[in-house]
Amino acid sequence: MSNIFKQHFEITQEERKERNGHKAFVVWFTGLSGSGKSTLADAIEYKLFMDNVSCFSLDGDNVRFGLNQDLGFSAQDRKENLRRIAEVAKLMNNAGLICIASFISPLESDRDLVRQIIGQDRFVEVFVDTPLEECERRDVKGLYAKARRGEIDNFTGISAPYEPPIAPDIQIDTTKTSLEKSVDRIYTFIKEKM
Repeated sequence: MSNIFKQHFEITQEERKERNGHKAFVVWFTGLSGSGKSTLADAIEYKLFMDNVSCFSLDGDNVRFGLNQDLGFSAQDRKENLRRIAEVAKLMNNAGLICIASFISPLESDRDLVRQIIGQDRFVEVFVDTPLEECERRDVKGLYAKARRGEIDNFTGISAPYEPPIAPDIQIDTTKTSLEKSVDRIYTFIKEKM
């Protein structure tokens, strides 16, 4: 880009790590709507916060109220939604924060883009592998029922695809693993990375 120059700052990532007492990276939760992504992400953020870890959560619905309110749910808009989130998460990492991101992120190619923007060494992928039938049974937001009636277009798992991650760092089925055990498993992995 012409007439745009990257600013270099005095504080290094190593200095931020030393001050915070931990590395900065992104814990990316992916899975169907109703799978338990946000519940797990919230529990992980709380546990990190209580351990005095500098962290912040980004959630799909919350981000669409502000930063991404101009985007719909077409394949292109979803890709742009995730690209923007990846850039925000990267900025949070640059500030020394562990970023917990909870997004359906249904396509492998889009998750690969996110990983590329953030950096492989700063990306932890958590696949919340809850079966579609269970997500529909929970349907806490009433979205599956609307999608089944044709009231919502491009709804992941119904009228739009979900491609499971090929090699996630962590895979959890919330119908088989309790919230407490899931959080412990994820937290153990995170602590080793810090």
